[in-house]
Amino acid sequence: MGKHQEGTTMSKQLVEASPTEKCLHRDKLHSIKSSVASPVQSRCLVCLGNNGCRIVRSRTKLMNILVGKGKPHEAHYMFNCLIEEGHRPTLITYTTLVAALTRQKRFKSILSLISKVEKDGMKPDSILFNAMINACSESGNVDEAMKIFQKMKDSGCKPTTSTYNTLIKGYGNVGKPEESLKLLQLMSQDKNVKPNDRTYNILVRAWCSKNNIEEAWNVVYKMVASGIQPDAVTYNTLARAYAQYGETYRAEQMLFEMQNDQVRPNERTCGIIVSGYCKEGNMEDAMRFLYRMKQLEVHPNLVVFNSLIKGFLDIKDSDGVDKALTLMEEFGVKPDVVTFSTIMDAWSSAGLMGKCQEIFDDMVKAGIEPDIHVFSILAKGYVRAGEPQKAESILTSMRKYGVHPNVVMFTTVISGWCNAVKMQRAMSIYEKMCEIGINANLKTYETLLWGYGEAKQPWRAEELLQMMEEKGVRPKKSTIQLVADSWRAIGLASEAKRVLKSAEEDRQSMPNKKDEIAVESTHRKQNLSASNSTFLQIPGVVSSERNGSSAAKIRSQIVLRSDTVWTATKSLFVNTYGSGVQPMVVCRKQCSQVGTCGQFVNAYRLVFIN
Repeated sequence: MGKHQEGTTMSKQLVEASPTEKCLHRDKLHSIKSSVASPVQSRCLVCLGNNGCRIVRSRTKLMNILVGKGKPHEAHYMFNCLIEEGHRPTLITYTTLVAALTRQKRFKSILSLISKVEKDGMKPDSILFNAMINACSESGNVDEAMKIFQKMKDSGCKPTTSTYNTLIKGYGNVGKPEESLKLLQLMSQDKNVKPNDRTYNILVRAWCSKNNIEEAWNVVYKMVASGIQPDAVTYNTLARAYAQYGETYRAEQMLFEMQNDQVRPNERTCGIIVSGYCKEGNMEDAMRFLYRMKQLEVHPNLVVFNSLIKGFLDIKDSDGVDKALTLMEEFGVKPDVVTFSTIMDAWSSAGLMGKCQEIFDDMVKAGIEPDIHVFSILAKGYVRAGEPQKAESILTSMRKYGVHPNVVMFTTVISGWCNAVKMQRAMSIYEKMCEIGINANLKTYETLLWGYGEAKQPWRAEELLQMMEEKGVRPKKSTIQLVADSWRAIGLASEAKRVLKSAEEDRQSMPNKKDEIAVESTHRKQNLSASNSTFLQIPGVVSSERNGSSAAKIRSQIVLRSDTVWTATKSLFVNTYGSGVQPMVVCRKQCSQVGTCGQFVNAYRLVFIN
């Protein structure tokens, strides 16, 4: 009865286990049964007999599936289990392992695999060599890739076209297209391989990346001379290069050559041209080309319309935005998160967070899930508008959508409280960030240091400096300067000099220096916090936190036209900019007014926005 219950429990566990765990469990049972007669069996007898081990085959297939599903760590673990259980991997297993290690970017581990394969009595084949060459090229270590290439040839394996293409791409990625050309010449001397369209396209892209379009065209001429016609990939690569360097009109002119070569422009071609014109601020040609797309029999896609919307927003053309949105609806193209976030960013930059929030609400109603970028726009906007409490609320609301805040989001919210001189709130956000396992970076700490300077609490800044060093974040000169400036802001230039001098004398020269800094900071805090301190009687200098609402905020005047709104049923909300709109400047006044123009000469304070 006990055995029956045990078997039932085991069956239940197998049902609940994942496919990987089930496979591993079955293999484990097989290994146990095979080793009953010989408990101290170090290797699989089937593997030793070179008869093809079923476990190795099944595990290799599973490894390949895991790599394809983006789980290279699990594939790597499965390989290690094979070795521990005494199995001998096949060449296919090793090739799959190379793919897993490449995905994990563990390139150094790959270099020793050839010797392991040979130690197991196998000879690497061209597939394994190609995988290793690809791994080295991906890591930027083309010299090592060339060594493996040479070993491949020395071992009698014949390089394939794919081998050469991988090496050519590797040199292109590291900015050495001239070396790629040498490989093309070497390839032409090899009777077993011939360059294909991918070979030449990789070379074209390599020269375009170096901003040498003339050499890229020379590759195209060689391509035609070899009997291979340029395809859409070739021309799109050239078009992207022209657009990237501000010559989109040349990309459009190239369409005639495409048609002469009987190559039809596709959505990507047209998207590159429209986007190029928009980035150049040439919205007239961008719209003209949109209508030309009909003649080319290419339907405008989301990329095209998102580019148009952003282009019109960049030049503050409200009518253009409205027209692009209307055309978007007419063509039956539905907006995505990029469309909404582009418009949100425009309203946020203008300081109109009510409109920005409306766009967000419409996006949610349209069934489009917001991403981290969308929430970042909201947080930055509320910080610019001097509403840190709303920026902080974003950290909570975003989790309802399954989006988790990162260090950039937290630092943005911290900057809002620092700007409002609410350092307790700023530090509480910092503590929450640490509690959930997100490490603060240098930007986070510099934001807090600046905040303590605003709050006239330089001793706190020094304590924080010690804290960040304990956390393993090394301060830069700019970091130390913030601490020095905080002392100078309350009239203690000598303390500022001490901080700078101490930094120059090597802060880590004494093991107990951190403890000394903490004691000194506490002592200064007690002295400066005394009720009769003469330092705190200086006009305009306040040591305690000030209410952010009492500090006057200088904002640029924004004149906008109020147009109609797209409802959620249209999946988009649009408002228009008036001419001459400037982004809002978030600041706080430091000094009292001076004369009739005093309000315009007050010192502006920096707001840290990532």
